Amino acid sequence: MSKPWKPRPAQGRRFYRPRLTRNVRSRRLREWLPSLATLGLACALVLAYRTTPLPLREGAAEGVLVEDVWAVRVIDGDTIQYRGQRIRIADINTPEVSSPACASEAALGAEATRRLEELLAAGPVTFAPATDGRDEDVYGRKLRIVARDGRSLGETLVEEGLAHEWRGYKRSWCEGDD
Repeated sequence: MSKPWKPRPAQGRRFYRPRLTRNVRSRRLREWLPSLATLGLACALVLAYRTTPLPLREGAAEGVLVEDVWAVRVIDGDTIQYRGQRIRIADINTPEVSSPACASEAALGAEATRRLEELLAAGPVTFAPATDGRDEDVYGRKLRIVARDGRSLGETLVEEGLAHEWRGYKRSWCEGDD
């Protein structure tokens, strides 16, 4: 009878792992280099063009000059977005665009939105804190007075009949509902 087979104990390393030579390492690095460079460039672009929060604080009474008005997006006649932050124009109320109560409110809301876009595109503006001390509305939007050369853009919209002066409540834009 023969003896049962017994494996020999492992000597040295348990698993075979080939050593990488200098040529193999440099070849692998050359293969990955374009991908790493692209990833680095993408990270640099994200950091350079990330949306930064507005430097608007409650105590900044003088306001913030905004020269890059191309970065301002008009949402409706009294709400804008600047660098990822929504801002409600504090001194006015314009007709609703998203859920108007009547056809005349929808038409006036679209006209107020178009006119605000024109006013903002005309040049640099200043975002100043609301005069009544409020910093945010109930929806979390910053309340600011948007002005150019010391004159509120909201006043312009009120004079043109596209906005009501803000008195703490919304007034109706539909005929006969005052």
